[in-house]
Amino acid sequence: MSRKPPATIAPDPVMGRPVAAEDGEAILAEWRADPAIYWKNNTILAAVFAVLAYGVLWYIGNPFPWTGPLAAILAVGIRALYLRSEVMGDSWRLTKTRILGPGGRIVPLSTLAGVKLFLGDVVLITGAGDKYLMKYLAHGPDVLARIDAARVRA
Repeated sequence: MSRKPPATIAPDPVMGRPVAAEDGEAILAEWRADPAIYWKNNTILAAVFAVLAYGVLWYIGNPFPWTGPLAAILAVGIRALYLRSEVMGDSWRLTKTRILGPGGRIVPLSTLAGVKLFLGDVVLITGAGDKYLMKYLAHGPDVLARIDAARVRA
């Protein structure tokens, strides 16, 4: 009897493709999602939703308000487990002229109007108004400083 391999999420064939660096283009830095930050953020999300669920059920007079937090924790936990393999596969790479992101995202440094921190994540904002969120980074402020320095040099 042969065993089947465990199920995994297959990358999206359209948006799951990595962007290759051009010939002679050096990768100056690469950032991947940090598992500890991923689990911390999902734990905070579950706690917030648990409190909200309890409050709503208590306010409407539900005799079993404890079911709200239980459902919130289970929902966020299952979602986090399901998306983990996909999120941990994402990487953002910095070159001299652009940032290469997951899902075929390419952000030329010359088009960046701003780079900001949002709850520890880094937001790239282009002059056209496009926004890219670099999620679950271990050291968001360091990433922001590195991108700002590369923007000055570009």
